Amino acid sequence: MPPLRTSRRRLGVCVATVLAVTAGAGVLASPGAVAAPPAVAGTATADEAALPAGAEIVSSGDTGYLTSRTDDSGRAVLEWHTYADGSVLPIGAGTVGHDSDSDTVVTSDGGSTVFLRDMSEGGTWSATYDLASEFAPGAELVGVVGDSLFVKVPAGGGGYRELWQLSRADGAVHKTKRSSNPYSMDFKVVASTGDVMLVLSSNRVFPSSSTFRTEYWKTRTSVAGDAVIESGSRQNIAAWPQASTGARTADHEAWVEYRGGVTELVVDGTYAHPRFAMDSSLSGAVVVGVIGDTLLYGVPGRAADETPSPLYARSVTDPTAAPYEILERFSSAARAPDGRLLVRGATAGADGLFRFAQGDDGRPSGTLVARTDRVPALEVTGSKVPAAVSLEKPGATVAMEWTLSRAGATVDLTLTHAATGRKLTARLAQPAPGSPAAFVWDGVLAGVSAPNGVYTWQITATPADGVGAPATARGTFQVSRTPNPHDYTDNGSTDVLARDASGVLWRDDLFDWPSGGQVKTAGRTRLGSGWQVYNQIEAAGNLAGTSTGDLVARDTSGVLWLYLGKGDGTFATRVKVGTGWQIYKQLAGGDDLTGDGRTDLVATDGSGILWLYKGTGSSTAPFAPRVRVGSGWQVYNQITAVGDIAGSTAGDLVARDTSGVLWLYQGNGTGNFTARVRIGSGWNAFSQVVGAADVTADGRPDLVAHGPNGTYVYRSTGSATAPFSRLTTDLYAGEGGKFNSLA
Repeated sequence: MPPLRTSRRRLGVCVATVLAVTAGAGVLASPGAVAAPPAVAGTATADEAALPAGAEIVSSGDTGYLTSRTDDSGRAVLEWHTYADGSVLPIGAGTVGHDSDSDTVVTSDGGSTVFLRDMSEGGTWSATYDLASEFAPGAELVGVVGDSLFVKVPAGGGGYRELWQLSRADGAVHKTKRSSNPYSMDFKVVASTGDVMLVLSSNRVFPSSSTFRTEYWKTRTSVAGDAVIESGSRQNIAAWPQASTGARTADHEAWVEYRGGVTELVVDGTYAHPRFAMDSSLSGAVVVGVIGDTLLYGVPGRAADETPSPLYARSVTDPTAAPYEILERFSSAARAPDGRLLVRGATAGADGLFRFAQGDDGRPSGTLVARTDRVPALEVTGSKVPAAVSLEKPGATVAMEWTLSRAGATVDLTLTHAATGRKLTARLAQPAPGSPAAFVWDGVLAGVSAPNGVYTWQITATPADGVGAPATARGTFQVSRTPNPHDYTDNGSTDVLARDASGVLWRDDLFDWPSGGQVKTAGRTRLGSGWQVYNQIEAAGNLAGTSTGDLVARDTSGVLWLYLGKGDGTFATRVKVGTGWQIYKQLAGGDDLTGDGRTDLVATDGSGILWLYKGTGSSTAPFAPRVRVGSGWQVYNQITAVGDIAGSTAGDLVARDTSGVLWLYQGNGTGNFTARVRIGSGWNAFSQVVGAADVTADGRPDLVAHGPNGTYVYRSTGSATAPFSRLTTDLYAGEGGKFNSLA
């Protein structure tokens, strides 16, 4: 269904009648399988027509509509609301309003006196009829079509009645008898379209001299003619109740019957003749109207109450289609001359008078014509968002909840990382009545693990029916992850740097917590070109006291440069560390070898001596003078600082010899190492072996090995003799020969 919209005062031609104002109270239960309700949208305007909360719609014409209410003193108040300027005119004559489906207001004193008044622009005609005098004591008004009154009149004994039409033409009153069966018992005009009306009647039939039965009929006849209702299109139907209502359009007629103690809504039309049996909760259901091929029905409540009494709709051409709810509550309705309906009711966000017509999709489309002040503004009344969040544990999530002042709202959430401005937006599941709006964040932002820092959250709750202003609420929380020396984006997860053959440096962010035994990549970012000037690039860990990793690179002239990580995945302008570094064949950084909490650097020269450069924590002079550690390291063609993988007092090194055997050197905390341990062979299959800090979020540093035949993550086990178990990864999948340097 297209959304309900809020209308301004100047509405143009509208309304007429279908349901009399005699709406009974009732509680409506669910009608079984009910389809999802259509959206109802709109926004209140400053000049929107106002409606008293207790007002019911009685009838409608081309220029306005009639309402009825009871004031604080208990007095009935009838008022005519004009479309042209929104003015409200009191109707002084009568206490009961009757549906006339025109600009003729018909009221009565609740007895035999009926008042008519022409409310069209410039209209001055009015009339008063005493039905008891015009016909007989006990005469009762049973229908109005325009300015024609239909009256059931007692006829002799036995409770028999006749149907008469009272109308005015050429300044004279005309009375026409519209029934001929001498045994008629009851009549009711339940619907009309133009000059054609739908009448329900009941007659006593005597199949033998000693017994009789009552038969019930539906008749379609012309108001303008004088044919008796028993002729022409009369059809036999099941029993109809006094509260029975009906509807008539060019394609369909609908009415209410009782069959076998069950209320049925019956539709007689061009396409189908379905009968919709109501369950016990809908035993008081009435036909509200037919729009296109859709039947509107429900158990009317009272405008003055807030007891649920939904207005339902369902297809009459597809009887198997489930009904759906149009309004959460309704109490009265009237049909306009152009076929549209005015319905007094409420959605989750608006209480007032709604106008329904056929939408572009063929289903009823509603507009708020006039509203009361009964429905409060939508508000966010509470929130449950933690002030501090740790995303370090595997599978960590953040549960958030917001309480709304009422149901029937769509809720949109925006999370923003204050430092970078990166956002997450989500449309939350519409909360059920009495339940909060809820969201569980998986700790992912823009496709990668969320960075540390302050986050702002904001929710915008918008009434699903579109009536009323959205409600917003906002707040902050702090995300924390354990620092990772191989992290350049401050999100605690490992980043791996790789240079391709053209000199472009790339960064791949890895997700923590392997899934299905595989380490997944979160995304790749191009950092820049020109990196071919360096013959060694090394992740150096946190050299200058920040929470993110840094980078050192040696150019072909032997100058060593420091790139400080900025925490957003990029690096600050390079700083010259020193010259003469061309004497070293291998550099390995990112490991605290001395146990002082700062990362150090080791280097092997051409003679095989291993030198230690202890970290200072300074960004301008990050290393202390070198210290000789030992000799004989020329047997290794790859040296990697891997962190403490085997539980010693400081960081460790792994070294690969020329035959592909990998050796572990455990740090002793003084800048030196224990005796080497052979931990595996075949490592010459890899061109790069990189210490990648804690990839798997288990508290131990891991290793990434890359070569032409694939890339693997070697997870630390904590054992000095078998320190790694291999995991697969999609890092550099199919790119074995693309990169010539990893860090």
